[in-house]
Amino acid sequence: MRKTYDTAFKVKVAIEAIKGHMTLGELAQKYQIHPVQVSQWKKQLLEGADGVFERPNKKRALERKSEEEHDRLLKTVGQLKVENDFLKKKHREYYGSES
Repeated sequence: MRKTYDTAFKVKVAIEAIKGHMTLGELAQKYQIHPVQVSQWKKQLLEGADGVFERPNKKRALERKSEEEHDRLLKTVGQLKVENDFLKKKHREYYGSES
């Protein structure tokens, strides 16, 4: 069975790994986890660090733009479906089948 760790614990271990006062092996032994896990958490923390100072409104603006684009695409697909159904109906009326 896999053991799960909360975010606060992962951050604590990763920060200690970044500080470099202890080796990965020593940290792993101290917290009873595998050394590879320590290095993975350290890597994830360093890769995600650029988002810490990002303005929250900027992120929301990007999400809003993405949602607007998604809604626009759904509307277009819906419109095309209605047009396609209309043309199929007219084709059946004139030719008697959908070939």
